[in-house]
Amino acid sequence: ALEEAARDWFARDGVPTGSVTFAHGALDCVGRLLSTELRPGDAVAVEDPGFHHLLDLVPALGLRMLPVAVDDEGMRPEPLRRALRAGARALVCSPRGQSPLGARFTPARRDALLAVLGGHPDVLVVEDDHNADIAGADAATLAAGGLPRWAQVRTVSKHLGIDLRWAALACDPATLARHDGRMLLTSGWVSHILQRTVADLLTDPEVRALVAGAADTYTVRRDALRGALDRHGIPSHGASGLNVWVPVRDESAVVNGLRTRGWWTAAGTRFRSASPPGVRVTTAALTPAEAEELARDFAATLGESGSEPVYGG
Repeated sequence: ALEEAARDWFARDGVPTGSVTFAHGALDCVGRLLSTELRPGDAVAVEDPGFHHLLDLVPALGLRMLPVAVDDEGMRPEPLRRALRAGARALVCSPRGQSPLGARFTPARRDALLAVLGGHPDVLVVEDDHNADIAGADAATLAAGGLPRWAQVRTVSKHLGIDLRWAALACDPATLARHDGRMLLTSGWVSHILQRTVADLLTDPEVRALVAGAADTYTVRRDALRGALDRHGIPSHGASGLNVWVPVRDESAVVNGLRTRGWWTAAGTRFRSASPPGVRVTTAALTPAEAEELARDFAATLGESGSEPVYGG
């Protein structure tokens, strides 16, 4: 039942479902994919700014990171081309709900990236679609683009429960064999109790309706903060997902200034390699009324720095 539900989950977004398996969460799966495909010292193209846990995982596996600049439409084609020419043997990216920038692939950007990747058929392309059901954006995935080496990972811990450490993996047959072969040598399988729980939740109409409602709420809250910031002349990013990224010049000053006003935000340094500084604001639990208050405090914090009311761009 769970395998069928997982195949339906991928298929509705055009992801091929000929080879599907399970793992103990998205990062567990990505780590296994990289460790079976690459060798210490190999390079991985990663988003910049990108998911901080992935940026910790890659060097922990003995691999090198090649940062690829990201804008509101995801990875940019020319920086990706440079990373591939520099020797990247794998690529990890998010098609939507990207953390921390909130980027999502448009069809045009996906096609441009596929054109770049077409010249590198041996590169393993890993999509981490961890926010699939709550990103607030349609899927435009590289996994549906006919690549020879590819994988897409989806997890339920974001929208069904943080303790549900389960992920589904759709990929090419060779990648499936390597992933499952390595898992057999370690944990062996994903708990059948967990699998039954996830299967029940994925196929329950009431749960599906609840998740759809949550996705709408997350979009309203994300857009509310962006709108409030914009009214104060503060630019931001957040086309999808659960976060808003605000470019700033001094991350520490802004984070500390907001903290004195009761707001906890994340300094961008943990998310970036070569990209400009910024602050990540998680909007999942932020009501529209609170968004107005935060935007006012954000503007006041920037003003107290003695600089222009808006940092960065």
